[in-house]
Amino acid sequence: MNTIFRKSMLSVAGLAFAGGVFAGPIAAHAATPVDAKPVAVAVQTNAPKPQGEQSHISLNDEQTANVKAIIAATKKAGLPERAAVISIATSLQESKLENLGHLGDMNDHDSLGLFQQRPSSGWGTPEQITNPEYSTTAFLKGLKQVDGWQDMPLTDAAQTVQVSAYPDAYAQWEQQATDLVAQHWNS
Repeated sequence: MNTIFRKSMLSVAGLAFAGGVFAGPIAAHAATPVDAKPVAVAVQTNAPKPQGEQSHISLNDEQTANVKAIIAATKKAGLPERAAVISIATSLQESKLENLGHLGDMNDHDSLGLFQQRPSSGWGTPEQITNPEYSTTAFLKGLKQVDGWQDMPLTDAAQTVQVSAYPDAYAQWEQQATDLVAQHWNS
């Protein structure tokens, strides 16, 4: 970037900043008072922002029930909302929140359930890993073993537990998972 252009851009940025600093307080006093009421906002202060483009699907009653089962298992394990967000995003990627049984030729090895866990990899029996509470608890047990999972990007935390062939795919579900936890955590 040439020096003249860079100095021009810095000058414009400086003017915009100065205008905001000086106009801000003046504009605040000039505005007509508004009868505002405080609004409660749920904020996960340590949670990283969602990475990349986000995906979203509409949920049916079964999928919503699975969201609630994941949240209940997370609470039962004594873990915070961030663990539920990671769990739901993982299940959205693995099964679209559907408790999948054996899919015949379409099956990925012997993967089953909400998290597509494999009996042959030690996740449990087919009956266990197709039980939403059990499979969520198994996922959370793996998550708790990941140092710093609370503060790392969701896709890294999920991938460390799941060891997927598509390690970055979990990130696309973070916003929907966050919204679902905000909607159902206290219900």
